[in-house]
Amino acid sequence: MDIMTLNNPNATPRTRSLYRLLASLWGNRIVLGQQESPGTVFADREVEWIQAVTGEMPALRGLDFIHDDYAGVIERARRWNDMGGIVTVCWHTGISGNDYPSSKEENPDWEKLLTSGTEEHTLLLHRWDQAAEALLQLQKDDVPVLWRPFHEFDGGWFWWGKGDGTAFCRLWRMMFRYYTEVFGLNNLIWVLGYADDVKEGWNPGEEYFDIAGSDTYRGETVHKAAFNRLKELYPGKLLAYHECGLIPEPDAFFKAECPWSWLMPWHGSWMMNNHPARIAEVYHDERMVTLSRLDTF
Repeated sequence: MDIMTLNNPNATPRTRSLYRLLASLWGNRIVLGQQESPGTVFADREVEWIQAVTGEMPALRGLDFIHDDYAGVIERARRWNDMGGIVTVCWHTGISGNDYPSSKEENPDWEKLLTSGTEEHTLLLHRWDQAAEALLQLQKDDVPVLWRPFHEFDGGWFWWGKGDGTAFCRLWRMMFRYYTEVFGLNNLIWVLGYADDVKEGWNPGEEYFDIAGSDTYRGETVHKAAFNRLKELYPGKLLAYHECGLIPEPDAFFKAECPWSWLMPWHGSWMMNNHPARIAEVYHDERMVTLSRLDTF
């Protein structure tokens, strides 16, 4: 696939436009993102703190369907899109429950889970239907989404990574086909999100995702080893640093020849542990794309 082309040939014009924008920035600019705290009460906490410290806001907002917060995510995604920002959505969910403990504690029977007609498979599709309906609402409002399901799959701590790579790849392809062919979700840019060291054996096929990424919370790092590994595995893909804690100085990314397409600190203390002076340095660097700078591209 051409790096400027999405895998879904039916992708909406705005979805294609967003992807072309990211591809045009690739190698020279890093889009700044921020994961919001889940729920409605503290959802704007991180963005408001960044704005207070820097006078800027992130270009990309991270949301999560956790706790069945479909309506809240839809509302905040619409609002961010209307402000000219980019939306990315992940999903901490179990098969029966929809919260963080469920995502980590459930341990499915993989053969039953992936076999049509079983109770496990039916329950899984019911959960997927709920998220798909929310994503369809965003499609109706012409909101493109960087869709990042089953993140950190090779870490082994979430249920979707507790089988082997073959089971995960079957799961990923099943969701891709279900969402694109059954639901007609054409506003999704699919992000394949590794954890830490980028392990072998977890590639569902390059025709089933658009962006590859890795995250780590191992201190202040540009995550160079993962960048190089992903570049070796997927030379035709954009690469994302889709979760982190402490942010290095902007120069470090470019000196290390490690210009991720986008980076996104996690919410709460993971973001707040960054020193305000470092956040200001990052947000005031012209190579880092904030919400206001999106208008210039």
